Amino acid sequence: MELDGKVAVVTGGTRGVGAGIARAFVRAGAEVVVCARRPPDVPVPKTEFVPLDVRDTEAVGHFFAGLPRLDVLVNNAGGAPYRPLTQAGAERHVRVVELNLLAPLTVSLAAYDHLRRAHGSIVMIGSVSGSRPSPGTAAYGAAKAGLDHLARSMAVEWAPEVRVNTLVVGMVRTELSHLHYGGPDAVASVAQTVPLGRLAEPSDVGAAAVFLASDAAAYVTGASLLVHGGGERPAFLDAATAHKEK
Repeated sequence: MELDGKVAVVTGGTRGVGAGIARAFVRAGAEVVVCARRPPDVPVPKTEFVPLDVRDTEAVGHFFAGLPRLDVLVNNAGGAPYRPLTQAGAERHVRVVELNLLAPLTVSLAAYDHLRRAHGSIVMIGSVSGSRPSPGTAAYGAAKAGLDHLARSMAVEWAPEVRVNTLVVGMVRTELSHLHYGGPDAVASVAQTVPLGRLAEPSDVGAAAVFLASDAAAYVTGASLLVHGGGERPAFLDAATAHKEK
């Protein structure tokens, strides 16, 4: 699973999962360009940073037109704060969909000619929120569900020149974990709901992204790879009493 000589762009690649993917690509031998609206507090070593708002269609087109080559695109930029549907106006939720669904489409279209020439690949960073109810992040979950469908359709339309796959990511321990789960004790409690007993590290997602981008996955397209530690332990197992009565 080597990426020697390949050029990769990772959107939202300055922190968290995106930085983990960028580091994994560097270790695999790729030349990596990370882009985000703001520069990183701590640069990812051996990467080039380019400021870019992936929601700005004109800026995105200009950025990709200036690249001499591109082999791999990782559509990682995204996210959403906790926001129940009735506690924000529709325009707030629309912006979440714009960032998590429309922006990856914009970026992929801008990158298409490069990827077609290189017989490259796209890795979408999806979420388990796209396949289960997501109270508090409903617009985000809906966008991620749409992203998975977009990737599958894109994979068929753009085959055989461009492979398109999705990493369906579960809970990840990042520098912002406390904003979602609370302090260390809360994070530890949340981790126990995962069958593998821990949250993912950004490096776990990075390793899976390297696989999908590499020649090891040359016959993989239109796929959704679950990177979620086994998902969530079903709540009914803890509520059931049948096993206690035996």
